[in-house]
Amino acid sequence: MKALLALEDGRIFPCTSFTGQGEAAGEVVFNTSMTGYQEILTDPSYYGQMVTMTYPLIGNYGVCPEDIESDRIQVSAFIIKEYQEFPSNFRSKGSLADYLIKAHVLGIEDLDTRALTRHIRKSGAMRAVISTTDLDPDSLVAKAKSIPSMEGSDLVGHVTTKKPYFWKYNQPDYVDAEKLADPLIWKYKGKKHSVVALDFGIKYNIIRCLETAGCEVLVVPAGTDARTIKDLNPDGIFLSNGPGDPEPLTYAVETIKALLGEAPIFGICLGMQLLGLAMGGKTMKIKFGHRGGNQPVKNLDTNKVEITSQNHGFAVDLNSLDKESSVLTHINLNEDSLEGLKNDSIQAFAVQYHPEASPGPHDAAYLFNQFAKVMENAKA
Repeated sequence: MKALLALEDGRIFPCTSFTGQGEAAGEVVFNTSMTGYQEILTDPSYYGQMVTMTYPLIGNYGVCPEDIESDRIQVSAFIIKEYQEFPSNFRSKGSLADYLIKAHVLGIEDLDTRALTRHIRKSGAMRAVISTTDLDPDSLVAKAKSIPSMEGSDLVGHVTTKKPYFWKYNQPDYVDAEKLADPLIWKYKGKKHSVVALDFGIKYNIIRCLETAGCEVLVVPAGTDARTIKDLNPDGIFLSNGPGDPEPLTYAVETIKALLGEAPIFGICLGMQLLGLAMGGKTMKIKFGHRGGNQPVKNLDTNKVEITSQNHGFAVDLNSLDKESSVLTHINLNEDSLEGLKNDSIQAFAVQYHPEASPGPHDAAYLFNQFAKVMENAKA
């Protein structure tokens, strides 16, 4: 079925839909991972975006329920070069097309993804519309220009949990919000590290990794106030990944400010950006972002290079941070951008990339054990 992708700057890309009729809008970005498309589709950090895969052949291993990273597909559209209609994998429980159709998400193929990626690299990530029903270029460009910009938009409210939950049998185990007033909510207090995770769009594998590191994780909505979290008396506080611009999330920044120094804090991706804002820094939008499983990052403490999984379009401005209290811990070797920071005086640290991977390499998985060690030292 014929389709058309129109960017806000007027560039047009003919394509076809492998999921039937539809129209989708959002910011167009690209991901350089060769595998892991189901994890990418369900990553809440992609909410409001149309993802282009640079690897040309997608769909060849189908989909598996065990590989999801949230409760639903988060992307507004999925753009690939060539769709593989017949998956071959012993874990497969269905095709990618059927998975997208069930979620009412548009799947696009026969698009020159290399040309689109080069255009985004040159001009930056931008708003766009894909349609099978409206094939008028001028109409689609006008629609693209009318989409709200990613900058200044609070997207966390669309992806955060509505109710707090623990992790049980590899899925959320919800609890009544009223129980947050009871410190006895922890089942393994003293036996495991009690961690409150502020959910700005948390990936399921982050919770799994925290539990593997010996933590009991209570995931709470993004709008949970500092007093509620303090009353829970956690051993540590985790700031999750999530979509969009961190600066509109003033409620989260104020909460984090009030929690600094109360317990060890570990942040990932958007969590790092919010921590940076709470520590007095500023954030900025990156031209086309970092999205993929092959970003080289140098750990300045060990001088080792880690190949990392990343997905973000905003970053902390290193020059905006107080150099006396904030220490740079990781840098991106492609462009020397900030990838990690810490403040030992308040026992807080964060990284811009995804140590839990899914998809991607596991070079940085040690950070979850590092968080556990910081909590052990704090209790001692």
